[in-house]
Amino acid sequence: MTNASGSSAGGAYEHERGHGFGYDGDGASAAPSLDTHPQPRGVKGLYYNPVVQVYFLGFVCFMGPGLFNALTGLGGGGRLDATTNSNANSALYATFAVAAFFAGSINNVLGSRLTLLIGSTGYALYIGSYLAYNIHPNAGGFVIGAGAVLGICAGLLWTAQGSLMLAYPTEDQKGKFIGIFWSIFNLGGVVGAAVSLGNNFDNTVISNGTYIGFIALTGIGVLIPLLMADPARMVRADGSRVVLPRHPSWRTEFYGLWVTLRTDPWIVLLFPMFFTSNWFYTWQFNDYNAALFTIRARALNNLVYWLSQILGSVSIGFLLDQRGLSRRFRAFAGWLVLFVMIFVVHIWAYFYQRDYTRESITHKIDIHEGAYVSRVWLYIFCGLLDAMWQTTAYWFMGAMSNDPAKLANFSGFYKSLQSAGAAGIWRADAVKIPFMDIFISTWVLLVAGLVFALPMIHSRVTDTSDVQDDSLSVSSSFSP
Repeated sequence: MTNASGSSAGGAYEHERGHGFGYDGDGASAAPSLDTHPQPRGVKGLYYNPVVQVYFLGFVCFMGPGLFNALTGLGGGGRLDATTNSNANSALYATFAVAAFFAGSINNVLGSRLTLLIGSTGYALYIGSYLAYNIHPNAGGFVIGAGAVLGICAGLLWTAQGSLMLAYPTEDQKGKFIGIFWSIFNLGGVVGAAVSLGNNFDNTVISNGTYIGFIALTGIGVLIPLLMADPARMVRADGSRVVLPRHPSWRTEFYGLWVTLRTDPWIVLLFPMFFTSNWFYTWQFNDYNAALFTIRARALNNLVYWLSQILGSVSIGFLLDQRGLSRRFRAFAGWLVLFVMIFVVHIWAYFYQRDYTRESITHKIDIHEGAYVSRVWLYIFCGLLDAMWQTTAYWFMGAMSNDPAKLANFSGFYKSLQSAGAAGIWRADAVKIPFMDIFISTWVLLVAGLVFALPMIHSRVTDTSDVQDDSLSVSSSFSP
């Protein structure tokens, strides 16, 4: 989630050639122009409005990751046996971890729109592999291979999304923009979950029609980046440009990863929070939803889970953008909300988890049973916690810096570590680690992520972020 532009020593806006689809100049480091620019009017003004572009960005992820979430949230990718799904997710996040580590640099060179387009293609392939698996039961290897390809594509997509989303807003709009994005993105999960519920209300496995519908929608999502505006031509609400960056070499870009750690080592204290941010999905989706419920109940759980995510992202974003409160106070308040939510969710869940194991489950809970009501409410709170965690993590990164390349690399570190953790826990689920062990590890790691983040908040979050002070200045510190 970042910012971008190139400015001369005198602060003049320098417009580079080649604003075609390939390079849009939205990811490298540069100080912003100090000039105030008039915003375009009419249709052009609407198109280049940063809020409108966040909606475009949200719908890219609605069609790709959102529908992926709808499929994954069913538990086992909608299959009765979750082993292939767990192995595919392990492969996905293993390649994601590597790709995301360097994706910030790739995004800076290719530009966010091309990076988004390349990244979104993997989702259609992955969902298509489940259709093949539904038709050909021996195609499990194809699902795992598609997962590995999707990991590379997802690393690119999410880093481009992250760099753009913190580029568009002004200082006091970041929580609002993150909330808008997460709401639209999670609508993908809601719509996908609603479709799967309607198509499979009386089924015992997900129908082929559900997978075909998802494939068509992800194909549309691949085309949306072609419609997005060049960030270098956009003006924010305060009159500042979404800044045009330098076009650095590959060597300089990879060096920038190390420069990011050198110039802002406090980011290391967020690494445990990043590592944990996808860990909890394994227990929620496979070891709770898929383990305990019928397909019909799983589909309904999936729907309310993604609906709750919209509420969670908007509510925490509203708190984090309260102008009447100092930014440091908002940072600590966000931390406290997460801490309380972790213990509410996991104390509640413990009383259910202690009563079942992998070997003991003989009956699946359906939506008409009395035991269902309290358990679906737990799943709603799981969705709230997830959205609040992800939104707050991005907000913490945005509070540390306004420098575009640094934020692109922060986003890359976030997705890389997130995926490394997810790869490990999905593989643990595939080899049948006890449910309770996975549950306890989830609880402990979430608490640890917040504990490590606390000193960073105390020492690094200030009431403003000065781009010129925290700029990477890669070209001046390293000459390729």
